[in-house]
Amino acid sequence: MADTFIKRVRRLTAIDIFLWVVRIAAVVFIVIGSVSSLTSGRLSAQQWRDLFVFGIAQGSVYALIALGYTMVYGVLRFINFAHGEVFMVGGMIGYVVASPLSRTSLWTEQPIVSLAIVLLAAIAASTGVAVLLERVAYRPLRGAPRLVPFITAIGASFFLQYAIAGLFGTGFKSYPSIEGLKGNLEFAGFRVLKTQALVIGLSVLAMGLLYLFIERTRAGRAIRAVSEDQETARLMGINVDRTISMVFAVGGAMAGVAGVMYGIVFGQIYFFSGFVPGIKAFTAAVLGGVGNLGGAFVGGMTLGGVESIGPSLVLTGLGIPSANQLKDVFAFITLVLVLIFRPTGILGERLSEERV
Repeated sequence: MADTFIKRVRRLTAIDIFLWVVRIAAVVFIVIGSVSSLTSGRLSAQQWRDLFVFGIAQGSVYALIALGYTMVYGVLRFINFAHGEVFMVGGMIGYVVASPLSRTSLWTEQPIVSLAIVLLAAIAASTGVAVLLERVAYRPLRGAPRLVPFITAIGASFFLQYAIAGLFGTGFKSYPSIEGLKGNLEFAGFRVLKTQALVIGLSVLAMGLLYLFIERTRAGRAIRAVSEDQETARLMGINVDRTISMVFAVGGAMAGVAGVMYGIVFGQIYFFSGFVPGIKAFTAAVLGGVGNLGGAFVGGMTLGGVESIGPSLVLTGLGIPSANQLKDVFAFITLVLVLIFRPTGILGERLSEERV
């Protein structure tokens, strides 16, 4: 036993030793910061619970966007960096529909119907943009080196940002409040705003429906077949182009829902709103295991929770000033640490047998 341990130690490279030092240091800092913060009594138990609920609600938005990233990666093996702007388009169109609708009696008398109309408009817009991106920007480059569609995705992202800025202006657009979503709910000691409950519920529902669609329907089986091997799927009679368009459409629909939920939770949206949430959602997809739908959902929830609680729990305990302003830094550091401890992500990257 001792001989085996000594042999393993001798096989360690300088990089292995460095990574182990980073792992141990990370655990030590997290434990020290957490213990110091919790024992200081700076925040009450209710405040910690509020941070947790806000993190889950925020993570639900990330999860919905991350599902689009991970679906496209699972089929085409590339990251659609314009997906954040697809999310932004959904949120902006949701505002365009919600703003005049809020001045009608339908908005106050039938809030569920009104919200459904806004969601349908946002889903239609995001789905249309996602499918158009696939058809115009990505399909002609499908056989090109991976760097080419990657650069194209960045260009498409800028195009969508400034197209929306030209159409709707560069100012912030404030979402109208919904009377029925004011106030909060009490659940097991947790105080949950109705808007947060709506976001979390829709996210869980969307994930469940997406799972059933992928696993239980003929179209879902076609998507899984194309993900495994496009050429074999084509020989089996599957229309690969149509299936890939369907993947973009489903991802766009999820982004449309996320866009409206983002507007409702944070109250406003503008032409650049897709950039940071898009990067965070991509981080969530990698965190959970890129290409893994369940991983994208878990990664989104985890990232939202860590981003909300982490600065107050760890950074404040370490005596770092203005810790809450460092939430973005903390989120990306968390990604780095997770990849150091588990390079394939929380649930692992889903790989086909051929790639394994």
